[in-house]
Order: sequence, then structure tokens, then C-alpha cells
Amino acid sequence: MRHTIAFLLFALSALPQQAQAQASVADFYRGRAVNLIVGYSAGGGYDTYSRILARHLGKHIPGNPSIVVQNMPGAGSLKLANFLYNVAPKDGATIGIFSRGMAMEPLIGGVNTAFDATKFTWLGSGTNETSVLVTWHTSPIKTWNDVITKPFTVGGEGSGSDPDVYALLLKNAFGAKLRLITGYPGTSEIALALERGEVDARASWSWSSLKSSKPDWIAQKKVNLPVQLNLTRGPDLQDVPLITEFAKNDQQRQMLKLILSRQEMARPYAAPPGIPDDRKTALRKAFDDTLSDPELIAEMKARGQEVNPVSGAALETMVRELYATPADVVAETRKAIGGQ
Repeated sequence: MRHTIAFLLFALSALPQQAQAQASVADFYRGRAVNLIVGYSAGGGYDTYSRILARHLGKHIPGNPSIVVQNMPGAGSLKLANFLYNVAPKDGATIGIFSRGMAMEPLIGGVNTAFDATKFTWLGSGTNETSVLVTWHTSPIKTWNDVITKPFTVGGEGSGSDPDVYALLLKNAFGAKLRLITGYPGTSEIALALERGEVDARASWSWSSLKSSKPDWIAQKKVNLPVQLNLTRGPDLQDVPLITEFAKNDQQRQMLKLILSRQEMARPYAAPPGIPDDRKTALRKAFDDTLSDPELIAEMKARGQEVNPVSGAALETMVRELYATPADVVAETRKAIGGQ
């Protein structure tokens, strides 16, 4: 009985502190604009997803701030990652979304990175993801055998971006006869390059994004899907082989696990490191609540977007575990994706 009374007294004493913290967070955000910065140009999958999210997020943050979406394309979203870590105010009023693989760039890429991925304030991801190698219908690349035997060109966005990482993986680990043409600002520009015949393929395109942004391409069979770039087969891509099926040895399978784990971070949102703990807690809860909001889910579904949330805490744990990968596997992975 004494223990029960003591616990109740402790719980009751904590209530005013919790209420005060919530009031403090609400006071900070009330009447304020929160900047949600997308590391890609307008019109692509990350941008579309973020603009839907922005219409619902503010009502779940204490104080109900407005959410303003901005674009900061550059180097496959590396520009935004560096900005968010080093320049953006650490007050909880600036958040961003960069490439799902950007968190691993200092570990297995490292070109011009200026951040410690384990120190970002991870807020959550809207979904995990299925990705595919996409080639244009006029391209000779239609099957996995074509990928490793016939020459073709691939459009990329910059160091650390999925299209570049997966293109280099295909080339250096599996012997694909590809040439990477990088520097496109985002998905929209690579899509246009495919239509114009400037490139034959994009190595890694989110299946949900492709379905929502280019349904006519799929319906009219304007693209080929030679391989899935995942650890597990997509539910509606049962006839498309997984890249893991072509791994040659255990080390290559470990490399694939290190690289393809980013699929669990499909739409990763983060804030700068070091924001106040009460705002970190509030933002994480707001993301969780937003991604379970029936109105958001309905709009996402209407726009062909998937919602399968991954929490900020889960992202944080995942990043820390991936950074504990054995050094020899990391070295071989860096070699595979480290250059053309």
C-alpha cells in the first residue's frame, strides 16, 4: 500500500511538469511557421509526399504552427543534409527530408559529407519502400541478363542519392555494363531525360512514387523493371526478381543488407541535432499522430502514396545499428559504390 501511494503521489506531482512543458512547446510554436525543406526539386516523390504531409502536420504540433514547404535541391539532397546539420537553427522550427540513403553516406560514401548521422533528431518516416531498376521501353535492357551483358546509361542525382548508389552497386559489385550520368536535380528531371532518350534507366525508383507520378507509363508499358532493389519482394511485384537472388557469396549478401536497409527509411524526416528535448518529443509525437490521421491517410491513398510509418525512435536505433557494421563489410561496400 505504501508503495502504491508513493507511486500515485509521484505520478500526480509529474502532471504539472508535463503540462508546463506542453504549454512551453505550444507557446513556442503558436503563430510560427515551421519550415519543411525538401532536398529535391519540386514535383518528385519526396516533394509530393511532403506537401501532403505539410497540410496535416501543423494541427498535431502544440500551438498549431503553419508548415511551409521549401525546396533545396543539390547533390542528391546532400546539400540539405549538410545545411540541416550545420546551418539550420536548432530550435525545432526547421525540419527536412533527404534521401533515404543519406544517413549512411558518411559510413559508405563520405564525399563532401559534413554531418554525423547518429546525431540528427530523427522524427520518423512515412513508409518503408520498394524500389526498382527502371529502364525505358525502347532500351535494350529488359531483364537481369541484359543488365550485366549489355551497355546502357543511367541518370543520377549526386553522391549519396539512391540512383547513384544503386547504379554503382550494380556496376562494381555485379558487373553491370552501365555508364552513370549524374547531376540531375531530382526525379522529374530524370523522368524527362528518359522520355528524351538522354539516358536509358534510373537505378532505384520508389515503386509507390512511380505508380503515383507516372501511372500512364505503367499502364502503357513504357518502362521495364529488370530487378527489385530490396531485401524482401514487393507485394505487387512478385514476378520481378530481387537483387539478393544474384548475390555471389555471404559477404556480398552482407553488403546488400547494409545498403538496402535504407529501404526502411523510405521517407526520412529529421531536424537538426541538439533541439530542445521537449520540442523533440513534441515533434516525434506529432509525426506519429499525423501519420495515423485518417484525413492524411485518405489523401495519401487518393494520391497513390503509401503510409506505413516508421517512428523516429526506430530510425535512430536503425542508424546506430548500421554504423556498427563490421569494418571489413563496410570497406567492401565503400569500394563497390565509391566510384565509377
